[in-house]
Amino acid sequence: MARIVGEVMTRDVVEARRDTSFKDVVRLLDRHRIGGLPVVDEDDKVIGVISQTDLLRRRAGRTGTTAPSPARRLRMLPSGRSARWAGSVRAAWTARSARALRSSARAAGRLATGAYPATAGELMSTPAVTIHPEQRIADAARVMERHGVDRLPVVDEEDRLIGIATRSDLLRVFLRTDDAIRREVRDEVLPRTLGPSAAGVSVSVADGMVTLRGSLEHEHGGDLALAIRLTYRVDGVIGVVNRLTVPAGSGPVPGP
Repeated sequence: MARIVGEVMTRDVVEARRDTSFKDVVRLLDRHRIGGLPVVDEDDKVIGVISQTDLLRRRAGRTGTTAPSPARRLRMLPSGRSARWAGSVRAAWTARSARALRSSARAAGRLATGAYPATAGELMSTPAVTIHPEQRIADAARVMERHGVDRLPVVDEEDRLIGIATRSDLLRVFLRTDDAIRREVRDEVLPRTLGPSAAGVSVSVADGMVTLRGSLEHEHGGDLALAIRLTYRVDGVIGVVNRLTVPAGSGPVPGP
C-alpha cells in the first residue's frame, strides 16, 4: 500500500554542528550540491536547519541599506512650518544621524574583527521541522507545504537524525508505472474493500489517473467510498475517475 518516508529518505546525511563556521557550511552546500542541511548537537539530535535562504539573508544583513539624509528628509517636510519647529526637527535628525554613524562604526569593527555571528548555531532556523520514518509520504508532503520547506530531517523516537527527505525524494513515488498502479488497485485495494464485487470492476490507469468501471450489486458492494479513498492513497495515483454503476434503487454511487 502507501509507501512511508523511511523507504525514500536519504540515509547518508550531510550535517553541520552548532559550531560549524559560516564558510564551512557554504562549502558543504557547494560540495554536495544541496540547498540546505540539518544542524545537530553532540547527541545527534536535530536542533535546527540551515538553508541557502538563511545564508543569503545573513549576507544581505551585513550589506545593510543607506537611509535618506536628514537634510533630504527635511526637504520633504510639508511647507508652512515655522522656522523654529524646523530647526528643532533638524537638531533631532542630527543627533539621530550621529548615533547611527556610531552604530555603523561599531558594526564595521565587528565585521573587521570577525565578531559578527558566523556559526551554524547562530545562522540556523529553529525549531527544526522534522518527521518520523514510519509516516506516510503524503503526510510528509503536507508538512512541507504547510511550513514552506524543501527538506525534512528524519528522526527516530529520541529525535536523533537518521535521514533526510527532500521534495525530490517524495516525487519519486510518481515514477511508478501505470501497470504497477493498476495491479495494486486491482489485486489489493478492491478485494479488501469490495469483497466479491471486486471481480466485476475493471481498472485502467493512464499517466497516474485511475478509472474504475463496472457494475456493483448493492447487497454485495462492500465499502465503495473506502475503495475510492484507498485508491487515491496508492503511491503514484494523481486522481480517480469513478464510472461504477449499481442497480436502480440501490442508492447513489459515491463520487471520487
